[in-house]
Amino acid sequence: MTHNIHPTAYIAPNAQIGDNTRIGAFAVIESGVKIGANCNIGAHSIIQPFVVMGDNNTVHPQVVLGDLPQDLQFNVATVTYLQIGDGNVFREGFTAHRATKENSATVIGSHCYFMNNSHVAHDCHVGNKTIFANNVAIGGHVDVGNNVFMGGGVVAHQFCRIGAFAIVQGTTGLNMDVIPFTLIGGRPAKHYRLNSVGLRRAGIVGENYDILSKAFRLLRTRQSIDHLPETAELNILKDFISVKSKRGLHGFVEL
Repeated sequence: MTHNIHPTAYIAPNAQIGDNTRIGAFAVIESGVKIGANCNIGAHSIIQPFVVMGDNNTVHPQVVLGDLPQDLQFNVATVTYLQIGDGNVFREGFTAHRATKENSATVIGSHCYFMNNSHVAHDCHVGNKTIFANNVAIGGHVDVGNNVFMGGGVVAHQFCRIGAFAIVQGTTGLNMDVIPFTLIGGRPAKHYRLNSVGLRRAGIVGENYDILSKAFRLLRTRQSIDHLPETAELNILKDFISVKSKRGLHGFVEL
């Protein structure tokens, strides 16, 4: 096993470091941490106990992963986790916290990009290929789907859900759920239309796009979408709206 560890870095004796992982100057890797292969841990970054990280992650300087949840009821002796997939990028000042319940985890998927000073709170689940722009902050227990883009300065209230392939306009405040495949923004936040650019880039075009468009027009007028032809995207939408929301859904405008 080979590593490239700067002599000023601190590595706890029981931390597990994967092959070909680089750890920069003054980085701190604490007890119980597991880091996969081919990761790059930047200078002055801190990875705290019970962080489990996959392969090919890039952690820029001044990142803090796995700190205690910002929950006044949390017992610091409780063992909880921050689980991170593969191929993510965490830019300067990013923070993510452990979960609150014994043996539970805050979860970040794979191939996400978190820009500087963004934050993932305790008990959140973030999907794959999702982007947080600068200064995005999500509260506890927020669920973010795959392929979501959160614009700069977006904040999400605890227990909100942001559906797959949604795009959230910068500086939007979310205190209710965001329907998959949509563009949302404004103050108060409203669904404007389908995220047409994101869907096209993901190859969701032609008939599949048209079915989604029909579905949202029906939902806007509180009509059933069960009669529409089944597609993978429509099933994602149906699954999302079938779950009883803790926060409710943001309102519609013309789609």
